Amino acid sequence: MITTPAMPRASKRRRKTRTSNVNHRPPVIASKLKVNELDLAPGKEHLVCPDCSTWVPITGMLGTPKLVPHHTGRAKTAEPHRCAAGSNRQVTIDVEVDAWHAKLIEAAPTTSSRRATKVLPKPKVKPAPAASQVTPVPLSAEQVSRAFRQHQQQCLACKGEAKSRDGQPLPCPDGERLAVTLHRLLRQEPKRQAVREFFAQERRRFDRQYAAAASTRRASEWAAVQGKVSDTDVARKQLPDGGRPTDGPQLPQEPEHLERHDQRQAELGRQYAARKTSAPSAA
Repeated sequence: MITTPAMPRASKRRRKTRTSNVNHRPPVIASKLKVNELDLAPGKEHLVCPDCSTWVPITGMLGTPKLVPHHTGRAKTAEPHRCAAGSNRQVTIDVEVDAWHAKLIEAAPTTSSRRATKVLPKPKVKPAPAASQVTPVPLSAEQVSRAFRQHQQQCLACKGEAKSRDGQPLPCPDGERLAVTLHRLLRQEPKRQAVREFFAQERRRFDRQYAAAASTRRASEWAAVQGKVSDTDVARKQLPDGGRPTDGPQLPQEPEHLERHDQRQAELGRQYAARKTSAPSAA
């Protein structure tokens, strides 16, 4: 059985961290640390210990910077342990405070972009209205007639095929209800048609009145601005001497070098014919 020495228990020490002891390990290079593992704010110099990954103050900034004696991440537990490998280790500050601050500001947007986006709440679905809030749709005789015919084709009682134990045909309450509704709608159809014609007639009368009022209003509005429009037309016809501004310079109707133009058109035609003939063979 292999025995290991017990982990040394941390002893109580003075609050001040000034000591002349120096760790003989190679110093910690500040430029090799990540920007978020170093803090060079004046009076608050800290860094993450490479051995125990704990934020540790840096002492001796005016002389020989080094890490203060510190505990590991279990400092506030029942069994704290001292970081013997990283305590009193020298630090080489080869980074300017301004340069470190600039890198920290530049890294902030990159860090925020890697974080998860804000969880958006799901859209709230409007609940269905209650039965008392539903507006009934008026039935038409055509709809009820279609439903009645479909029911007669599927219902055995309406066909006379469904019989009781005594051999008597069974009645169909659904078919009876549909038949009563159909007869009621057919009886009320003339009155409904008269109401629909009355509303259509009133709608046509309102449209005629609106069209007449619109034409009268349009004529009055045109009469109010006719003077200004006439003055604008007269001013537009008064053009200065020279070419008309709307036409611009005269463009040539024929090419300047007719022979070169014909040669160029012939060359383009040959190239187009070569592409057309090579396309099917490539396919």
